[in-house]
Amino acid sequence: MDKIKKSFEECKRKKLIIEAEPNIKNIKGHIEKAKHYLQAVDYNIAGGFQDVAVANAFYSMYHALLALLQKHGYEAKAQECAINTVQYLILMKKVYLDIKYIDLIRLTDKTKGKDAKSLREELQYGTETSVNLVVLEELKKNAIEFVEAIEVLLY
Repeated sequence: MDKIKKSFEECKRKKLIIEAEPNIKNIKGHIEKAKHYLQAVDYNIAGGFQDVAVANAFYSMYHALLALLQKHGYEAKAQECAINTVQYLILMKKVYLDIKYIDLIRLTDKTKGKDAKSLREELQYGTETSVNLVVLEELKKNAIEFVEAIEVLLY
């Protein structure tokens, strides 16, 4: 808990997490963007763009996090700070979301220890375009569950 709290405080100090009035337009916008990215996952898998589908799955989860943060009076300027802030809010019992959803955005391939963010970065910035289909389907399933779980908390 101390590590998470320190990370949250550091993000605030660096202005990577800032307090903001909850804005229903932004909340709805982020959750709609999350759903848009979920649609793009299927589109890119069907089109043979597995690397892009991974990025879409990650960003669907990330935009759901941004919606949740906005509801609780925060805006994020960095991905890790967004994830850590939601984790902190869960641990502080300010957000009633199962902590497993933090693992879903971070852990996609238990055999390789890759999280969604790392896998996305590896494929987006590297030269590889294909992904293990089991990993890709698990990531897709997790992204859908993630967005749905957060959407329930928004309204």
